[in-house]
Amino acid sequence: MAETVIIHNPRSGNGAHADTVRARADLCGYALEQTEREGEAISLTREAVAAGYSTVVAGGGDGTVNEVVRGLDEAGAFDAVTLGVLPLGTGNNFAEQIGITDLATAFSVLEDGDRRSIDIGRATDRPFVNSCVAGLTATSSSETSSAMKSQIGGLAYVLTTLRTAVEFDPLELTIDSDRDDGAPAWSGEAICVLVGNGRRFTTEGTTQADMEDGRFEVAIVRDVATLDLMSDTVLERLLGRNSTHIDRFQTSSLEISSHSPEPVRFSLDGEIVEHRDLTLAVQPGTLRIAVGEGYDPDPGTTGE
Repeated sequence: MAETVIIHNPRSGNGAHADTVRARADLCGYALEQTEREGEAISLTREAVAAGYSTVVAGGGDGTVNEVVRGLDEAGAFDAVTLGVLPLGTGNNFAEQIGITDLATAFSVLEDGDRRSIDIGRATDRPFVNSCVAGLTATSSSETSSAMKSQIGGLAYVLTTLRTAVEFDPLELTIDSDRDDGAPAWSGEAICVLVGNGRRFTTEGTTQADMEDGRFEVAIVRDVATLDLMSDTVLERLLGRNSTHIDRFQTSSLEISSHSPEPVRFSLDGEIVEHRDLTLAVQPGTLRIAVGEGYDPDPGTTGE
């Protein structure tokens, strides 16, 4: 029996990779399962674990990666299975963070790349590997250009939301956390809250976070009423190192509570959930993953 199975979403990205993936899987002796509907990668991953596969590969975008990780979580298989990633989606932000830049690199890494044990995040009952963002609308994704997503990653959705909304009501939140600096809880109006496990939210939109330090990278965007959101310099003013519009800190856990009776939308690796209160915590060294040469196990604080 093959030791590796690819859980492939044939509709991810431009949808033109099915034949290539199947040919490469056959060449390498990997099993291949294709999803037919949203959420199916979760159950296929559970079945792969039960069948005894030691490596499960998420073939798709960030959403497919998240579903496979959820399947590993539900199967209780983090200590027994290695995760691989084929970057077949539109953004592939998480794949980029772990040094997987293209399909050829991905298959090379599966064969002889390094294996690392990285942190995952847990949002109450849901795991995530890259980011949790509060305040995004479900429609902002489709209205965001590829160029902007390439430049600033997840914050592109925030800026698009602000620019296209007729009226924007900031989130009224209280955030309690186990901050490294011992500072008290944060409370006030926020445009959004960005919690990164795999990435930092800076002007360099693809900056990798330290995935092995047991801490989240948190950015709270606030008080943008005075900014010209159509200005070419808004990103630097909003996300610059000394910006007065954003609070940054690191923490191993946080609780986000809304003061509004309406639930807040959270994007977990691109998957939308709604909660009025959400508890986030790091699970250190939980996920064993195949990484490329571009992955940095100790990225420091460059770019903050």
